[in-house]
Amino acid sequence: MANHKSAIKRIRSNEAKNERNRYQHKSARTIIKNIRKATDKTDAEKLLLEAFSAVDKLAKRNIIHKNKAGNLKSSLQKHVNAMN
Repeated sequence: MANHKSAIKRIRSNEAKNERNRYQHKSARTIIKNIRKATDKTDAEKLLLEAFSAVDKLAKRNIIHKNKAGNLKSSLQKHVNAMN
């Protein structure tokens, strides 16, 4: 256990940030999953904008690596473009 007051506060703030990051990451994964399950191209295109925004925010906040964000966006765009 931490011995200093500042270390105890740091542990508390890290837990709060960790929970917020996990929530945002899980939300983005859910949006991505919904795009991959979508059968209608117009619905998928609407979700695509939402997914791009969520993935960019994750990359900006260093929750995921910027290259992973680019790869995700690229693969989702290819998936939607291949739809009929």
